[in-house]
Amino acid sequence: MRTRTLGKTGIEVSEVGFGCWAIGGPASLGKLQIGWGKVDDRDSLLALEAAFDCGVTFYDTADVYGMGHSEELLAKAFAGRRDKVVIASKGGNITDEQGEWQKIFSGEFLTRRVEDSLRRLKTDYIDLYQLHTPRSEEEYDQAVGSAGALDLLVKQGKLRAYGISIGPLEHGLRQVEDGFGSTIQVVYNILQREPEKELLPRAKAAGVGIIPRVPLAYGFLTGKFTRESTFQESDHRSHSVPREMLVDWVDRVDRLKPIAEELGIGMPQLALQYILASDAVSVVIPGGKTGQQVRDNAAAGEAPPLSPEVLERIRQAAG
Repeated sequence: MRTRTLGKTGIEVSEVGFGCWAIGGPASLGKLQIGWGKVDDRDSLLALEAAFDCGVTFYDTADVYGMGHSEELLAKAFAGRRDKVVIASKGGNITDEQGEWQKIFSGEFLTRRVEDSLRRLKTDYIDLYQLHTPRSEEEYDQAVGSAGALDLLVKQGKLRAYGISIGPLEHGLRQVEDGFGSTIQVVYNILQREPEKELLPRAKAAGVGIIPRVPLAYGFLTGKFTRESTFQESDHRSHSVPREMLVDWVDRVDRLKPIAEELGIGMPQLALQYILASDAVSVVIPGGKTGQQVRDNAAAGEAPPLSPEVLERIRQAAG
């Protein structure tokens, strides 16, 4: 597994990481389902073990993935070898006493959430702490205003570095200008390539590490879905991928499949290698529920890079 440096943190990470959203299981914020449906912890632990065996060192989670369960699984998987992995978590979301979803990015709130995550992870430090997708300008301003509290947590040794998992792309551009933190996590995949226009080159110039999330487009870039696919109610894709988007994504992925077949690789590897072709990217974080899925993903960090000609064919086919 090849490695890269995580932005300006100086932390070395595997090119392919492990996104721990799905293994958290069902979860909700307010009335909104944010999980991926039921999962078996035994399968999840085997998947984490397979990732470690493949040389994956970067594991990205959040306090609301399974409402803390994802963090607890990481604690169990890496007990006794915490120093062998880089753990990133996130905070900023909560269901309030009235049962409503709120985003809070005050320094006081985040400090409490960091302590909660440390307890669940059974560790005394988090390598990278990310503010979990501010949506509005007000929320972004509050997030940037928490820098003093986060710097104190770094000074105390509870965090090694921090950044933002952005919502609107404009927040990433503002973050680069503001000099807040060391990393930007952003939705970036073959079907959603908007970050290529401005964010990736600006972040690279500023030494800010890019962490593409949803790199397999909610699993669509694995090529396993059809126009008739549906999702269970506890799976966020039942509401986050409307019918029109599902049909569009399936059709675009079908145009990509011949390229993967010609190269003799699977669709997950094609999707991840496309992202890793950018030197602005520090680590890509596909999820994986089984050992085989994890091994398929990890192959992207070992295979020869895609040629410029293949990358252009991918862009043309994806539309």
